[in-house]
Amino acid sequence: MTDRIHPDAHARLALEANVVVLPDGLSREESDAALRTLLPGVQGLVVRRQLPDNLFDTPAPLCGVVRHGVGLDFIPVAQASARQIPVANTPAVNANAVAEYVFAAMFAMSRQLAFFDQEVRQGNWQSRQTAGAKTADLRGRTLGVIGYGAIGRRIGEIASQGFSMKVVAHTTTPSRLPADVEALSLEALFAASDFLVLACPLTPQTLGMIDRRVIAFAKPGAVLINVARGPVICEDDLACALTAGTISGAVLDVFEVQPLPVDSSLRKHPRVLLTPHLAGITQDAERAMGMLAVATMLALLRGERPDNVVNQEIYPKFKKA
Repeated sequence: MTDRIHPDAHARLALEANVVVLPDGLSREESDAALRTLLPGVQGLVVRRQLPDNLFDTPAPLCGVVRHGVGLDFIPVAQASARQIPVANTPAVNANAVAEYVFAAMFAMSRQLAFFDQEVRQGNWQSRQTAGAKTADLRGRTLGVIGYGAIGRRIGEIASQGFSMKVVAHTTTPSRLPADVEALSLEALFAASDFLVLACPLTPQTLGMIDRRVIAFAKPGAVLINVARGPVICEDDLACALTAGTISGAVLDVFEVQPLPVDSSLRKHPRVLLTPHLAGITQDAERAMGMLAVATMLALLRGERPDNVVNQEIYPKFKKA
């Protein structure tokens, strides 16, 4: 395992396998080197960090690779497929955790919690008189969701059913949208939305998708929340838009480079809230992801073909009798 998983899941795996976990605190280079050293003796790999693009050039008796999470950009899937190595992930199990983070982010911005916290700490109790001008309800606002998989769908459910928000979406599969969610182009979605949530995978098509051209369409006062992947946004363009007021605020859980560099202009920007890629991490989500990752890994070690293998094309196709 590249990193620790929930103790219950680790204990379950340890009943049937020898478990080796990379030491804490390794740099990217050190963890890559450790993986290459260990791989020749490994039958399964549970992944919670970026793997080297050429890792599977190292000969290994791998029965499977399991992503503890959803994003497959951590794993060189094409390289694994070329070597007939099954790759799986743990879809949907942390969707609620990510969705709840999104609403925590919306509340933090719509109610200006960080600002008023500082005002109280500084003895400015009378700042409450400005709350009416600085804050707003979620009810009746428009939420634009970019990417409508399990996470986007859960965000939409909470928004419409819990807060009476209008939900619009930009997705590559508009035919799968619920009847009450309108599909929009990226530009139209930015123009219509009070809150913009990125919940899409990182692909060649989404890399740098949110740039100054798209941001220029933003509705005045819009807030952007990123729980997808950092490189979906051109951070310099976003920082410029925040300074200019084109976007009124942003909550960012992921970044182009992680950890966020010390010289990033986002660190000190007054309109930004930053968190360290934790939207999908809660006690409940960690246990659910860990248990599914372990169940999947054990199935792969037994030679089974779990439904959550993402490169099913590696398996031979059997003709029906």
